[in-house]
Amino acid sequence: MAQSLPPLNWLRAFEAAARHLSFTGAAGELNMTQSAVSQQIKALEGHMGRALFHRRPRTLALTETGSAYLPIVRDAFRTLSRGTMAVTGSNENIVQIYTNMSFGTFWLAPRLGRFYARYPDVRLNIIAEQWEPQEGIVSGADVEIRYSVRPFEGVAAERLSQDWYYPVAHPDWSGTVDDLAHETLFDVSNLLSTWSAWAEDYGLDWPDPPVTYGTTYAISLNAAAAGAGLCMAHDTIAGRLIAEGRVKPLFDHRAKMQEAYYLITAPHISDVPGAEEFVTWLKEEMARDQIGREGTHA
Repeated sequence: MAQSLPPLNWLRAFEAAARHLSFTGAAGELNMTQSAVSQQIKALEGHMGRALFHRRPRTLALTETGSAYLPIVRDAFRTLSRGTMAVTGSNENIVQIYTNMSFGTFWLAPRLGRFYARYPDVRLNIIAEQWEPQEGIVSGADVEIRYSVRPFEGVAAERLSQDWYYPVAHPDWSGTVDDLAHETLFDVSNLLSTWSAWAEDYGLDWPDPPVTYGTTYAISLNAAAAGAGLCMAHDTIAGRLIAEGRVKPLFDHRAKMQEAYYLITAPHISDVPGAEEFVTWLKEEMARDQIGREGTHA
């Protein structure tokens, strides 16, 4: 007898837990308890007769079966989503865009007026959250803007930026390089473009400065704009705040970033009305920024 299909809610719990590698993260997304997510996944594993996760003390890891099953489940959800829109005859074009919080806040959001002036009939659903980059495009996305040293091998990604990084501060700050050791310094955790790296590139003997870290530039850069201290930042994130006079770049030294912004598009992008228009607009905007900063950092 053929194996019956598992309930849709079990599959949804599995996909979310696999994306977060956390039952707790999946529970928060699905508005469920952690225990309920765990029970649904146990039920799915019982239905399949195989474990989908290695359960470790502080995290999860997909088993070989889980890794093989995940893309099948994701493709099924995408097919259901597109099919539902086709059957219901929705006349609203909704493009699912995933990006990090900083890019969404400081670069994308201020430019959306220009996008809608050009494409008034397209609607964007912009998801800015923290997730672990995966081998392919993030689940559910039509377009992903990924900030990384380089995308995972096998990911079809187009590099959008070449940024430089440097300290910024409130416009009233009037110190010198010699004052840095006495200032409050802000940065974002888990990046390569750090205060230590900038100091080394500048030739300063300052290997381990005390730094207050946030998980996003929405914390560290806003702290600098409020006059709380100095922040290490880069062109894409700080450019608009500099132009508006909310922060100013410090000193003359700029260091070339190892990280960059990459564009990743889903294989089904041509089936999503408005998605290709958004990609075209995004690349034009980013290219315009690149031309502008080439003169600045020449």
